[in-house]
Amino acid sequence: MQDTVIQFDNVSYHYPRAKKWALTKISVEIHKGEFIAVMGENGAGKTTFCQCINGTVPNYHEGVMKGTVKTLGYDTQACSFTDLADKIGMVLDDPEAQLFTTSVRNEVAFGAENLCVPKDEILRRIDWALGIVGLQEYIDQPPTALSGGQKQRLAIATNLAMTPSILVLDEPTSQLDPVGTRDVFEVIRELREKEDMTIVLATHKSEEIAEFADKVLVLKEGRVVAFDEPHVIFNNAELMRSCSIRPPQVSELAVYLRERGQEIGAKPILMQDAFDAVTGWYRGEAKK
Repeated sequence: MQDTVIQFDNVSYHYPRAKKWALTKISVEIHKGEFIAVMGENGAGKTTFCQCINGTVPNYHEGVMKGTVKTLGYDTQACSFTDLADKIGMVLDDPEAQLFTTSVRNEVAFGAENLCVPKDEILRRIDWALGIVGLQEYIDQPPTALSGGQKQRLAIATNLAMTPSILVLDEPTSQLDPVGTRDVFEVIRELREKEDMTIVLATHKSEEIAEFADKVLVLKEGRVVAFDEPHVIFNNAELMRSCSIRPPQVSELAVYLRERGQEIGAKPILMQDAFDAVTGWYRGEAKK
């Protein structure tokens, strides 16, 4: 039986002065070591969902909250930020907003120093965290000298230095080019595979989610409309249309072919799967 590390129990939330509820009757369980993608159009509730996990909602934003969120057994409405600070890492969409010291070294050390971690342990964590994100050679550089993708990887490293059990990332690649996006997803993959870390990621990047995520949580107007494995989610054409989510391009190709009578015998979401399916179909056609 898998350990539940995040539990939403009939959660609804309304921001102060907002006209509509941001979340409505959300009930979801996330297990230890899972990589969960949160998808939906702008305004669907992805950021609010992420901020509920560490108690930012409702403790910082206030507003009205119904139901309970338990993270690592803590009721997020009943505990303080300090109770969860070293247990849940949070990475935002804008890396510039998360970096403010004069060197990569100081940036990674900052969070651990505020947790009163001994100096020798801080030094060890700096080396470890920068090794995970591949920024060791930039340790003495100012964060301003880094590229967008490197800055986002540095933001991840600053969280890792506090050794969280859960890492929540809210649109971390929205401002990055394809190379920077790929670098960030490779770091996330390593964290999940080598550190057994639970990952919750809000994103629009379906190609990467098809490859990396265990499950996809789809939100629409603050409600959960689907929670399943990527191949189930991305092959549901009606769901994709109604929630304004673009599926992986290979899925679109398969749908395009099927609609024109060319059934390739598979519903791929990964490039290799599509290549294998189309190659197999072509060989079968060639033998006729």
